[in-house]
Amino acid sequence: MPNARFPVGWATVFVRRPTAEARPRGGSGRRGGHERTGAVTQQQPFPGSEFPTIPGEPLNLEPIEKALLKMCYGVHVIGSVNSAGERNLMIADWVMQVSFKPRLVAASIENDARTLRFVRETNAFTVNLLHERDGHEIARKVVMPAEGKKIRGRSEEAAAAVHDKLDGLAHFLTPEGAPILEEALGWYYCTVEQFFETGDHTLVVGRVLDGDVTRSGDILTEKELGWEYAG
Repeated sequence: MPNARFPVGWATVFVRRPTAEARPRGGSGRRGGHERTGAVTQQQPFPGSEFPTIPGEPLNLEPIEKALLKMCYGVHVIGSVNSAGERNLMIADWVMQVSFKPRLVAASIENDARTLRFVRETNAFTVNLLHERDGHEIARKVVMPAEGKKIRGRSEEAAAAVHDKLDGLAHFLTPEGAPILEEALGWYYCTVEQFFETGDHTLVVGRVLDGDVTRSGDILTEKELGWEYAG
């Protein structure tokens, strides 16, 4: 089936329907879905661990969108904390190293994201690399935004709710209090060097102060999950 684009309020979710040919290295299928504001559940290969479903009708993709969707990204979880000690997790695809000396990485985050607000307050964040074998389980838990108001069509009560994404996820904290996931493939901890406004996202450049690989294997990619965030 073709890619579908679903406008869901504050971001656009691109979903590729999994096919029989789309298999991870281990041989079992991955499931579809996306993090930003929701996900689409279609032909899920992992019964009992489906992503949430959002309404929407597929839109025709323009050629330039099709080209941009050919890029593939790893699946990362950004950990953050605000000045009041509240913590949050969000999935981020657009993360990369941008310098050797000093070691700098950049993460692109939506302008109205809770995570960006937290990072601006404390100037610190973590990047957790999800494991190819079971990272989809963590992705399922943090896929929806913490703030209910980010999901269009929710009741007033549901829109006012704030979900604790760390609930049930083993983690430890950086000196600033940003969370690091114990079940991640690896992680690194950064302090902010610069913020760059880049359209509807902000590029956060961080200096890597610490990091480690905690499990053998490779990073989970968005292609293995069956979704994209591009276009």
